[in-house]
Amino acid sequence: MTDTAPATFDAHAAAYEAPRRRLIPPFDAFYGTAVDALTMLPAPPRRVLDLGAGTGMLSARVAAAYPEAELVLTDGAPAMLEQARAALGDRAEIHVADLNDPLPPGGFDAVVSALAIHHLDDAGKQALFARIVAALPPGGVFVNAEQVAGPFPCFDRRYHAWHEASARAAGSDDAEWAGALERMRHDQPADVESQLRWLREAGFDAADCLFKDHRFAVLVARRALGKS
Repeated sequence: MTDTAPATFDAHAAAYEAPRRRLIPPFDAFYGTAVDALTMLPAPPRRVLDLGAGTGMLSARVAAAYPEAELVLTDGAPAMLEQARAALGDRAEIHVADLNDPLPPGGFDAVVSALAIHHLDDAGKQALFARIVAALPPGGVFVNAEQVAGPFPCFDRRYHAWHEASARAAGSDDAEWAGALERMRHDQPADVESQLRWLREAGFDAADCLFKDHRFAVLVARRALGKS
């Protein structure tokens, strides 16, 4: 995140989750695909790192699917992480850290993230992808449930119009949508094709987009089984 972004998200921490289903129109499929992607691992994950974890929405779903997994959460907004700690309890190891910071120590079977990495510029995304692949074992998986840009401006305009219309149809009022726009001021999304290329260039042997609905996509990459 940028220097100002954590304060923006901290200000919304207590009420962050309630409107998510309105502001993320494909909510269930989006998060569901992210969790289901962990079945690509050679065995159930024992330790999962959630980058930009916020209030722990994705981690909570990983915890439900994998009751034995240890969860490590990072975010630059402390108040958001306090919400995650309240929800996850002792299962969560919490680190206040920016996406540009070094990853927490220790091995991880999987790294996940939801709606966070688009706060980095393109160079920051590529550097983070390289740190992630280095932190994973052979066969380890990176799952990024992300907000993406369109490949051309005409698609970006369509994504925005669809997003606002869908949110308002689900019940978002003027104030809620204005808050969403304020948070999206910090966004620097990249298109799917560029991110898949960056993942492969970073050292993942396979990368694909498993889900996409307008600006919401789930990108998944695997570190080669034959490399240590």
